[in-house]
Amino acid sequence: MAMYCGRCQSGHPAGHTSAKLLRKMRYFAATVNWIPELCNMGTKSINRGKMNQNQIFDRNTAWNTLTEFTHSDSLRKHALAVEACLRAYARRFGEDEEKWGVVALLHDFDYEKYPSLEDHPMRGAEILAERGWPDEIRRAILSHASYTGVTRESRLEKALFACDEVAGFITAVALVKPSRSLAEVDAKSVRKKMKDKAFARSVNRDDIVNGAAELGVDLDEHIAFCIDAMKTAANELGLAGQAAQG
Repeated sequence: MAMYCGRCQSGHPAGHTSAKLLRKMRYFAATVNWIPELCNMGTKSINRGKMNQNQIFDRNTAWNTLTEFTHSDSLRKHALAVEACLRAYARRFGEDEEKWGVVALLHDFDYEKYPSLEDHPMRGAEILAERGWPDEIRRAILSHASYTGVTRESRLEKALFACDEVAGFITAVALVKPSRSLAEVDAKSVRKKMKDKAFARSVNRDDIVNGAAELGVDLDEHIAFCIDAMKTAANELGLAGQAAQG
């Protein structure tokens, strides 16, 4: 059964929790500290793609990694939408904006190639480990998928989870507006669409609600904050309105 995806605006087979997935979930839940060990599992594979410290948090490197694995325009725009939201929250909280932006760009970079629950985002974390990306980046990416068993502890991890689904949902709301513009979207219209279970039905409403709660912000405030953040990247997201884009 296909379900509409607010992230890439397409249909996907409805997922199910297989015995294999359950084993993988238990494995990751039991090995939250697997990342340092993975980094020591042979220097050959790590050195092959290892970057120096000056490159680790560089946005261009993150963008190149995203586009290497992701060819879908919609998925790339989703990464940019989450980046806009996370950068805005980083500024609000006085955190490292570049680091938060990098995490946003990379959080789904493996999704197009490895879309199953059994692979995403674990395969992505493995690839990043081979390329020398630091533990904090990879752990944040793993934590945005609750089934990995990696709990969200840092503010960065909570912000990524809070912004991921809502950015996709805001995009879906904007795309059904007459002008396909974020200018027509506000928190009230998003909350109204959240009540419509047939709209962007693959987007988990509970994740949106719980994400705001985990981050410690009011849901309406969170939605409005993310809309404003995404407006700063409206042209890149293709959500500046038909006239502006034409």
